Amino acid sequence: MSSQEAAARVAALLAARGEKLAVAESSAGGLVSARLLAVPGASAFFLGGAVIYTGTARQALLGIGPEDMEGLRPSTEPYAALLARQVRQKLSADWGLAETGATGPAGNRYGDAAGHACLAVSGPRGLSRTLETASPDRVANMEAFATAALELLEEALRA
Repeated sequence: MSSQEAAARVAALLAARGEKLAVAESSAGGLVSARLLAVPGASAFFLGGAVIYTGTARQALLGIGPEDMEGLRPSTEPYAALLARQVRQKLSADWGLAETGATGPAGNRYGDAAGHACLAVSGPRGLSRTLETASPDRVANMEAFATAALELLEEALRA
């Protein structure tokens, strides 16, 4: 299944419930937000999103400073959960969705291999998950990460 199909299903669920979403993504590079915004009527459920690719962006856009990062490292489920909570709070959304990882072709500076992503949902039901594609294909990993993030959100919405 494609990320666009997953986005359409999530959009229908959010719109039917009258709920709003905020997105913080990293290695997917905005693909999650782009897929959601490609759904007609996105303004009914999408509040906004940010590509949190650096520590500078994390602090400036989400207000996550060095003290908030104590004991955490990027590209982990707890970090993804923090991003999801913060973007949800910053935009006063019902749901926050976050993705962070290593798209490739090489791993990241934290020791994760290419194809590693951590995903999290913050909302009435929180979820997190790690995805390992074992692929160095950057573009394919971005698509896989976006799809997995949207599928995780769908799982939370259906629970």
